[in-house]
Amino acid sequence: MGPAVTAPSPEALRAAVIRPVRPGDIDAITAIYGHHVMTGVSSFEEAPPDAAEMRWRFGALAVDEMPAFVAEAGTQVVAYAYAGYYRTRPAYRNTVEDSVYVDAACIGAGLGKRLLNTLIEDCTARGFRQMLGIISDLEGPSIALHKSCGFVEAGRLRSVGFKHGRWIDTMFMQRPLGAGDGAPPG
Repeated sequence: MGPAVTAPSPEALRAAVIRPVRPGDIDAITAIYGHHVMTGVSSFEEAPPDAAEMRWRFGALAVDEMPAFVAEAGTQVVAYAYAGYYRTRPAYRNTVEDSVYVDAACIGAGLGKRLLNTLIEDCTARGFRQMLGIISDLEGPSIALHKSCGFVEAGRLRSVGFKHGRWIDTMFMQRPLGAGDGAPPG
């Protein structure tokens, strides 16, 4: 699994459309995620899930009415993002965790920021109050992406994962949504 067969042109990437995930997007999402699972540490999975598993995961997001978006350049899905509940216990119901993955051939084109901003707007409109980014690739672009969208570091967990022959830390980043903790949930 790797990046897109043919990377879209810079013009196509700038003109990419952000839209909700559709069932026909799952194969592209599976390929994008699979590449990151195999080559990086942005996911602690060690084997990429197949399309059936990814279909199930995105189906579960839909059942929970959670947002999921893709960036489509021309007819090609080149990035995706979604938000899910941070934890399932009721007291956490106002907090979501974001996930953003960009095709390796398209990193740096601004798609991650467009997708994350779309998630922030959508989750704010749904009444969520906090968004977390849990980042394990501390040398990749995720920290800068989250900072550019208003997230701040909220803590680190040292050596909680072991992948590709090394121990991996995770960083929690957080940003308020709407009134944040300035008022009780509505």
